[in-house]
Amino acid sequence: MTDRLMLESIARLVPRGARVLDLGCGDGALLAHLRDTLGCTGYGVEIDDAKVHACLQRGIDVLQLNLEEGLALFEDDSFDLVLQIDTLQHLRNAETMLRETARVGRQAIVAFPNFAHWPNRLSVLQGRMPVTKRLPYQWYDTPNIRVGTYADFEVLAQRLGLVITDSFGLEQGREVRFLPNLLASTAVFKLVQG
Repeated sequence: MTDRLMLESIARLVPRGARVLDLGCGDGALLAHLRDTLGCTGYGVEIDDAKVHACLQRGIDVLQLNLEEGLALFEDDSFDLVLQIDTLQHLRNAETMLRETARVGRQAIVAFPNFAHWPNRLSVLQGRMPVTKRLPYQWYDTPNIRVGTYADFEVLAQRLGLVITDSFGLEQGREVRFLPNLLASTAVFKLVQG
């Protein structure tokens, strides 16, 4: 996640001094921001060599792990907060990883591109897969192995026994609380285990 406005929107949900696990932490920008502005500690998890190196250069503690293999090395409630920011759409085991996220963290924040955003709907109505700032890839070269919507995630969270304590959309860095499934390019959920 490199979008500064999105980073700041997510950071507003994080308690000061929290112990954080960032799954799919990328270059560590969010963890560095949380460390520098809120005094948070914790770890990033990333598989990509170049991104792990970038985390280390930022002074971020990072574990090079494949999330598809789960989070068995972490105890229950090891962290105050687990982040999955733009990670869920890349995982084959998304349902399992959501359960694991709730298990190892007292709270979780999950954010992903909202496929139901109105420009995406318009593209599909025109017979084309959407290519937008949030979904910048062609259908044949996207790293996203699944697409989801704000409304779909609400149903999944309920089915998994997760309680949504806050949710909203993001559009160009602004929170969208009115019709987020239609008007927001990013879905954001704060969760606890039920």
